[in-house]
Amino acid sequence: MELYKNQALKIYNTLSGEKETFTPIHPGNIGMYVCGPTVYSNVHLGNVRTFMSFDVIYRYLLHLDYKVRYVRNITDAGHLTDDGDVANDRFVKQSRLEKLEPMEIVQKYTVDFHKVLDTFNFLPPTIEPTATGHILEQIELTQKLIELGFAYESMGSVYFDVFAYNAKGLNYGALSNRNIDELFAHTRDLDGQSEKKNPQDFALWKNASPAHIMRWNSPWGEGFPGWHLECTAMSTKYLGQTFDIHGGGMDLKFPHHECEVAQGTACNGHSPVNFWMHTNMLTMNGLRMSKSTGNYILPMELLSGENSFFEKPFEPNIVRFCFLQAHYRSVLDISNDAMVASEKGYHRLMEAYKLIADLTTSTSSSLSIASWKQSCYDAMNDDFNTPILIAQLFEGARFINLVNDGSATITAEDLLDLSNTLAHFIFDVLGMDNPAAGTSNSTEKLKGVVEMLIEMRNQARANKNFALSDEIRDNLLSLGIQLKDGKEGTTFTT
Repeated sequence: MELYKNQALKIYNTLSGEKETFTPIHPGNIGMYVCGPTVYSNVHLGNVRTFMSFDVIYRYLLHLDYKVRYVRNITDAGHLTDDGDVANDRFVKQSRLEKLEPMEIVQKYTVDFHKVLDTFNFLPPTIEPTATGHILEQIELTQKLIELGFAYESMGSVYFDVFAYNAKGLNYGALSNRNIDELFAHTRDLDGQSEKKNPQDFALWKNASPAHIMRWNSPWGEGFPGWHLECTAMSTKYLGQTFDIHGGGMDLKFPHHECEVAQGTACNGHSPVNFWMHTNMLTMNGLRMSKSTGNYILPMELLSGENSFFEKPFEPNIVRFCFLQAHYRSVLDISNDAMVASEKGYHRLMEAYKLIADLTTSTSSSLSIASWKQSCYDAMNDDFNTPILIAQLFEGARFINLVNDGSATITAEDLLDLSNTLAHFIFDVLGMDNPAAGTSNSTEKLKGVVEMLIEMRNQARANKNFALSDEIRDNLLSLGIQLKDGKEGTTFTT
């Protein structure tokens, strides 16, 4: 492993627009911060794609024997869609819609977020802080920005002064490659923003109106933090004033991450992050996913088959395999055909992997396993290129089939190396759930019992005994087992 760890890992840095050789600030240790969910609704597939990309990045860094502190926050307060209108606080809007307290909304959708990620076999971050758990740090950070001349108080709110930042030779717009003069020239005054010096100034702290539910005491009166501030407060608390990697979806590059750069630089006099990483968007059937257009599906609906876009349910491993066949910086489009093809490809790879135990060894190898293994590392060392890695894994599978057919040979030593390398990349790095490791006698027995009940239900329906048929279905549902009738028969999910 040491041989591969010492080889150059290149990461595309959004700040420079280039792939750069990655060198951690502290040898052998990596600090990585990823913007987590805003927990006011169910996690969507686009979120899953982003977090899956960073799950693989985290897994690969661990595989290279780095000690990684992975911080992924939970935004549970202060997420304004528009600094000028506190009525756009997503938690307040959702709490009124569902007639629940804001923290009930937070708990409900935080549980959903963790459930979905667990289903897709994500590794948990090492620290998962919340915005509400770091109000004091955000207030202190705001006070420091005021003292340094980068922020100002207005009518109980505090705003970051973008003009003052740029006047000191700094560059608001460097991350997103935006021209600040053009931003000012093309920005119209918005209602409710009169308390700002400039429309581009962003909220660090917002004054709470009498009707606003989520509120905390501060030196400027009762209020709540702005959205951008929490990540600066939490990342610096757990990773230091400068850390290695900051990630998130490309939709966060501006304004959220741009504001983080400005806040961190203003506070500490230097850029807060060495490498900025951004994942691209997820589309479905060639179109942007949107609730308003109906081109939208939740993760669990894709797994259960309860949707009008896909012909059948797909296992979490298949979804994960499909997602990782696109590079994290490329647009990923999912469709029924793409999922079916991924299912066939995944099973083909796994069938080859299962053949390893039955292969006959020889005195020589037809393929250089060392060169093939190097190609796998080369793929991941080139900005975590999972599509190329998967192509190399299929090359390994092709060789296994040739050996199995007697068309190629492999030594015992190379067979062990091949087996270990495939296991490391399929399960440890790509994060596929290992069926062999996850199957237990109790699971098999449960499957057998449910299949027996399905057969009894089918017989009841054939005999027009619909009362018994419905009773079997409803009793299984009460135990958390859902039946789904389709063209190919009845399937179940737990």
